[in-house]
Amino acid sequence: MSALDCFHCGEPADGDPPITLELKGETRHFCCEGCKAVCQTIHSEGLTGFYDFRTEPAVTPRELSASELNRLRELDHPLVQNSFVSPVKGGLEAQLLIGGITCAACIWLLENHMKRQPGVQAFSVNHTTQRARLVWSPDQAKLSDLLIAIHRLGYTARPYQADDVERQLKAEHRSMLIRLAIAGIGSFQSMMLAFPLYFELVNGLSAEFVTFFRWFSLLVATPVVFYSARPFFRNARRDLQSRHLTMDVPVAIAIGLAYTASAWVTVFGGEEVYFESVCMFTFFLLLGRYVEVQARYRAGLTGNALAGFQPAVAARVRDGDVDIVPAHDIRPGDIVRVRPGETLPVDGVIVSGSSTLNEAALTGEYLPELRHPGDPVHAGSVNGEHALDVRVEKAGSQTRLSGILRVLDRVQAEKPPVARMADRIAGKFVGRVLILAPLVWIGWWLAGADNAFDITLSVLVVTCPCALSLATPTAITAATVRLRRLGFLPTRGHTLESMNTIDTVVFDKTGTLTRGELSLVGHQVVGSLDAETCMKLAAGLEKHSEHPIARVFQDQAAAPVADVRNHLGGGLTGRYEGLSLAIGHFDFVAGHTTAAAPERGHGEGMEIWLVSDREWLARFQLDDQVREDAADAIAALKRLGIRTLLLSGDRSRHVTRVAAALGIEEAIGQASPEQKLAVLEQLRGDGHQVMMVGDGLNDLPSMAGAGLSVAMGSAADLTQLQADAVLLNGQLMQLVEALETGRRTRRVIRQNMVWALVYNVCALPLAAAGLVPPWLAAIGMSASSLIVVLNALRLSGSPGRGHTPRSAPPVGAPVAP
Repeated sequence: MSALDCFHCGEPADGDPPITLELKGETRHFCCEGCKAVCQTIHSEGLTGFYDFRTEPAVTPRELSASELNRLRELDHPLVQNSFVSPVKGGLEAQLLIGGITCAACIWLLENHMKRQPGVQAFSVNHTTQRARLVWSPDQAKLSDLLIAIHRLGYTARPYQADDVERQLKAEHRSMLIRLAIAGIGSFQSMMLAFPLYFELVNGLSAEFVTFFRWFSLLVATPVVFYSARPFFRNARRDLQSRHLTMDVPVAIAIGLAYTASAWVTVFGGEEVYFESVCMFTFFLLLGRYVEVQARYRAGLTGNALAGFQPAVAARVRDGDVDIVPAHDIRPGDIVRVRPGETLPVDGVIVSGSSTLNEAALTGEYLPELRHPGDPVHAGSVNGEHALDVRVEKAGSQTRLSGILRVLDRVQAEKPPVARMADRIAGKFVGRVLILAPLVWIGWWLAGADNAFDITLSVLVVTCPCALSLATPTAITAATVRLRRLGFLPTRGHTLESMNTIDTVVFDKTGTLTRGELSLVGHQVVGSLDAETCMKLAAGLEKHSEHPIARVFQDQAAAPVADVRNHLGGGLTGRYEGLSLAIGHFDFVAGHTTAAAPERGHGEGMEIWLVSDREWLARFQLDDQVREDAADAIAALKRLGIRTLLLSGDRSRHVTRVAAALGIEEAIGQASPEQKLAVLEQLRGDGHQVMMVGDGLNDLPSMAGAGLSVAMGSAADLTQLQADAVLLNGQLMQLVEALETGRRTRRVIRQNMVWALVYNVCALPLAAAGLVPPWLAAIGMSASSLIVVLNALRLSGSPGRGHTPRSAPPVGAPVAP
């Protein structure tokens, strides 16, 4: 930054008269009074460290217009805050999206500046998502005043909306893809020109052709260095300023020196150029980082998923009139009407109407429950057959569904990052290389060697931790390819590393170990009609219903039953060839026949009965069945020495039966989301490495609290997006192969790390002794990287056939040993 650049934002400070400020005995120039005011604020608060550690210029602050101030003041209204503010102990909590952040120093400045504002209890910013959490006391400060304080620093703040984050992630994903494509094209083009010259595959080229090849390679490598490799230089500058060395430092130095030296040779003449090494190095490093960005991109797409479970509008009833209003306008005490098939937008109590509610998103219970006036209901439940009027008790961020999502956010924020082996080793290696390289140059320069720079460049290139950098990401990339072929999709960068340490797998029941839907597991004829006729009559009645029970019979041939009536909470009645028929639960059908009742069945699950007005005809047993390969998966996990546990919100007796059928020795039923999380935290507190497998929203907090979370392919979108991995095909046996792949990945990473270290240790003294010319150092660096890549590619081989699953037994049926 020159003396006439703005000290705060870097823009030209050429105003007349100049705008200046004396700081620590030096005159600082500014482009405007706004930058000067911000700098004075930073200085008066003792936050001048911001200027020491920032890696990019700050955003130029500007005065807020009257309309912008009014919009910020509107955020003080309680109805507006309902969608992004929730009460916490001692105050209110708001989720914000911060704009204008250019580096980690901006976050440091914002957090320290906001903590000095009156009423602020906590303020933190996530660098990846630029999402902020603000906790303040409303009786000491207005929200708009705190947002204005952020704007006056030159940043922007607005209520967090998931779609904004989605757009930001898409932009980052697109930028990384473009960088990767440019580096890949540059690698291919430079290799085509350089390799024939290295291996003398083309003879007799004149000096003019060699010069032309070099200039063309310079043209190809320039966008790779200045665009594709820009993140490495930016991160290296940040690391040097913060005095925390990572692999980006030697990576940036190697790319910069190799490119600069090659450009010098191209312009002024010399022996060797290394453009192809620069391009290849950049391409492979970006490929590994692209995988991480892609995982975060998928994990952050929550806008549509949230909208699906939190309706944006509600039907409010006032004085007999029904108005469609925004959901955030609903207040406690209002009456809302929920029509069949709609999702409840609020927590409350039914004041009129009776219907079945599917509460699987909250409780994990797969059977709809009948609800009557006076019964409590929760947001996220799906209404069944009839309209309900509900008196609102909690709305917006106060609902139980919102509470589950807040628990999820808190647990994810507390999850410690998995330390990469490469980072631990490189941290020590990098510092030694950076010290050794200038010492080598000084030694050869004092010795009078003409090629001191070439030797130093060889040391940097040959010891550049390219293979060390690729050891982990290439293995993870190859393993990810294999897992995707298995139908197991990791969505987090730490997933594969975490799989290696898993010793306990916790399963949800409904939709995970079981199919999550009712099916016909048995029937018994008790009257004069044969089984086929009874089945047709049952299907003829049930095809007139939308109840989940009716779907059990939808594939059966149906008799033409007439005059069918739906009796809420009981069953169906109709007529067929002079017979009055009824189907439903025992007590309901008993009132539609004059015959004596048979003995009830003692099977598990649900029983429905078919009767005529003269006799009892048949009994149908419905239940949720375990998945075909569930028993084999549990047995395979046990053979690997992995403990299994069943943790469900379903009825305890049913959970126990499923566990017994599958050979799971530990089972807990009727567990709320909070109780599930407590169980997971207890397991982790005992030193276990836990994988949680689930499919419902109620599993989200516990899945986030586990070391590794896996969502079934049939799970809700939000559950899949928040999980560390998704089992796309729902085959539990693939979990076993995935865990084995995780262990193989760990071994390959160790092999790659050992090779990279051995290579560097052996090559370093040879290069320092002047025995390795720069062109050979570049080849050695590429060769070591190629070995690492080829070793990692062994992980992406075709998955094995696995185990052939047995047919699934009905829940409660004995399982063959």
